[in-house]
Amino acid sequence: MKVVIIDDSAAVRERLVIMISDLPGLEVSGQAEDVQEGIRLIRELKPDVVLLDIRMREGSGFNVLKYIRNGIQPKPLVVVITNYPYPQYQKKCLENGADYFLDKSSEFEKIVGILQTLIKSDQKGG
Repeated sequence: MKVVIIDDSAAVRERLVIMISDLPGLEVSGQAEDVQEGIRLIRELKPDVVLLDIRMREGSGFNVLKYIRNGIQPKPLVVVITNYPYPQYQKKCLENGADYFLDKSSEFEKIVGILQTLIKSDQKGG
């Protein structure tokens, strides 16, 4: 299972890689710090999962969600991780195709459980 991480914080990307790199059956295929690079990686690598920040210095994760919703098949599962867990952001993310919406400050560790469930499901054939 291929994962792409899109977050403008190098520290967050590094923490995510450390958290998930030991999960069997999972590979961090690419990392991007802005929207343009993230979309390029999604187009080229065709990941199964995208870990996506919403607010970045160079653009918005909403643009990535719109690209995924309108542009690619198969669509990756999208886990939004944000420091801005406002209800209006959550609603907009879920309406635009995000599968999960997590608060970085209190739900960061849930990412491992989500990915473990996906890996098990993938190993069983979906």
